[in-house]
Amino acid sequence: MGDFSTVIDSTITPFVMFKVKGDLISLHDRRVLLEAAGNPIISFLKKLMSMHNRWVIFMEGSSGSKDLIFSAKKSSLIQLKTYLDMFLARNKNENVCDFKVKGSWFDRSCTIYAGDGTTIIAQMHKKHTIESIALGKDTFSVMVYPNVDYDFIVALVVIIHEINNDKNEM
Repeated sequence: MGDFSTVIDSTITPFVMFKVKGDLISLHDRRVLLEAAGNPIISFLKKLMSMHNRWVIFMEGSSGSKDLIFSAKKSSLIQLKTYLDMFLARNKNENVCDFKVKGSWFDRSCTIYAGDGTTIIAQMHKKHTIESIALGKDTFSVMVYPNVDYDFIVALVVIIHEINNDKNEM
């Protein structure tokens, strides 16, 4: 595995919270979210042959259906802006999403909502730093609202990034 990204809490004293590790060459696009010490928390797999660019997220590096936490997919096939629907594992019918992302990948910003799309749980926007400008590395600022799981939000940000990178490579 290669392709590391780091998630840093930069509130007062910056410290590494998570790392994202990805396969350089694999049949599936696979990412693993690691806690700061390097232990796996969750893994992400891109579903092959998915028209809506579906990703599935599992507990601690697993890929078994019993360890499924949630899945995420584009809300529609053709999009001018970023719209993603997320479904918790228990939501088998997927008639109504459990979480929704609305935003603009062009602006590198989005808002993550719970349920019906009126309760904001996190917001992300591109952070313009010297490193991001000079090296072309995307750096994001993410504000996670109280009582919201950081692992979940980081997983969504990674998926948003991956889905939009796929769109840019077409």
